Amino acid sequence: MIISVSRRTDIPAFYSKWFINRIMAGYCAVPNPFNYKAISRISLSPEDVEIIVFWTRNPKPLFKSINLLNRAGFKYYFNYTLMDNPKLFDPTLTNLSHKLDAFKKLSDKIGPEKVIWRYDPIILSNLTSSKMHIKAYGKIAQSLRGYTCRSIISFVDLYRKVKNRFRSELKEDIRIYNFHENPIDNFNLLLSQLSQIAHDNNMEIYTCCEPFDLTPYGIKPGKCIDSNYIKKTFGIEVDDRKDPHQRKFCGCVKSKDIGIYDTCLFGCKYCYATHSLTKAKKNYKTHDPASPSLIGWYDA
Repeated sequence: MIISVSRRTDIPAFYSKWFINRIMAGYCAVPNPFNYKAISRISLSPEDVEIIVFWTRNPKPLFKSINLLNRAGFKYYFNYTLMDNPKLFDPTLTNLSHKLDAFKKLSDKIGPEKVIWRYDPIILSNLTSSKMHIKAYGKIAQSLRGYTCRSIISFVDLYRKVKNRFRSELKEDIRIYNFHENPIDNFNLLLSQLSQIAHDNNMEIYTCCEPFDLTPYGIKPGKCIDSNYIKKTFGIEVDDRKDPHQRKFCGCVKSKDIGIYDTCLFGCKYCYATHSLTKAKKNYKTHDPASPSLIGWYDA
């Protein structure tokens, strides 16, 4: 079994104490996102967990517990999102130098092959042009040279709730371009440059959940939870069937996600997992690190 920690919220950043408590307890309780009365009991015992996949923008609160995970025999890796967006899109994130420092410290602790750099999602707008992304990606890639072996990119998905948030919370003069409906004219330049930058810095570059074939640019179709990567990195074989609960173009293999929507406090304007920061803050107030579930007190 693969445990996802978590697509739905940033557990390392905001709920690391709860996560370690659940590791020590050997299980957690996860309400169904569409019916909180339906509770799943998910084993977190080393005997049942093949791989833990962390998703985060800030792993630092989990640093002190890395040795505990190692002693227990867990295998794990991190999908670490690291960008340099304007505060209009990422209002609560720290400055780039702090984020780079945390990435490097994590890589030093667990090895560069176990920290995947996600430059995701790419927002194309009149504020964040292709040229801006090429410059930002290049700056980060140069700093992370030797600290990671793999970079994953994707373009923002403009779900209805994301569109509504952009419309209601951003300035009226900000125009977001829907890349998936109408690829921009400098599409070739952007992708060729990102690919070249990654390769120049000894990184493989992959896409995440994209319908386009980008292999002519040297960008491979990717999976954030990837059976081939897991076999190569950890020497174990996991079920390679696509996770049926993920999006159409997502290639990730099956996993159990232990997070809950509307609990992340970063407030990124493009986030599909948070309807509103107000709701997330309200849910956070019900969080108890001793509870079997991330918010409230659900048990199974």
